[in-house]
Amino acid sequence: MNRAPLRVAIVEDDRTLREGMAALIDETPGFRCRQTYGSVEAALSAARSGQLETPDVLLLDIGLPGMSGSNGAALFHQTLPATAIVMFTVYEDHDRIFESLCNGACGYLLKRTPPARILEAIREAHEGGSPMSPDIARRVVDRFRRDAAANRRESPAANLTTGEHKVLSLLVDGHSYQECGDAVGISVNTVRNHIRSIYDKLQVHSKSAAVAKALRDHLI
Repeated sequence: MNRAPLRVAIVEDDRTLREGMAALIDETPGFRCRQTYGSVEAALSAARSGQLETPDVLLLDIGLPGMSGSNGAALFHQTLPATAIVMFTVYEDHDRIFESLCNGACGYLLKRTPPARILEAIREAHEGGSPMSPDIARRVVDRFRRDAAANRRESPAANLTTGEHKVLSLLVDGHSYQECGDAVGISVNTVRNHIRSIYDKLQVHSKSAAVAKALRDHLI
């Protein structure tokens, strides 16, 4: 049984490159590319008016006249939620790559990528993968790690002392003040002092609110 060809759309302002890519894709068995646009605005207009047949994969240039591809990715992701968006550009602009991925793109290809790899990446994106070069993948992972570390440093839990953190963990587990004190080896009055400090740091006013915030924000 023959599979339907994988439908690809291209948004690229360089006409020569756009037409060359479309020809490469359309003339390869198992692929079809009949829809190409020179800007985000033109493609979105076609999508919203129903003129753009929903593609399986959208190759989206980052450096476009008018709206950038990195910003357009968010709108395409909303308008065409079933379409895999792969950024396609000449630049290794890591900030814009990161922005595009956060906006819904699933991968990133440089325009100098060999044609066979481009076709492979399109298929990979359609099948749920995230095609990108090893260098770009490493930088993206590093960026996510740095941002996650910064978020942890800014978290209210980062300001809790070791004793306060232990008391909060025990509260989440349902222990009483006396049980918290016994477990940590401190008096009930010291437990109360810890809890007042926890309330202040988490900006809450009750035990239930502290427990709810701890669970919601993964503070323990």
